Amino acid sequence: MTIKKGALHRQLEIDADVNIPVTLMRKIKSAPIGSRIKNPTLIGKRYVTVTPLLKKRVVFALNFRG
Repeated sequence: MTIKKGALHRQLEIDADVNIPVTLMRKIKSAPIGSRIKNPTLIGKRYVTVTPLLKKRVVFALNFRG
């Protein structure tokens, strides 16, 4: 598995120096693939389409945090 640094930041259109909100990542993780969710925070895109790759990156980020 290769880790592409900053890929999740680029996909969510969040600056690399800003932390991705945990509430956004948890909402993406719980959403079904193919759905479109509203970002609960003021950082990044307003609406995010949940793709398999996005979900994989979010799960990795949440696991890697702890």
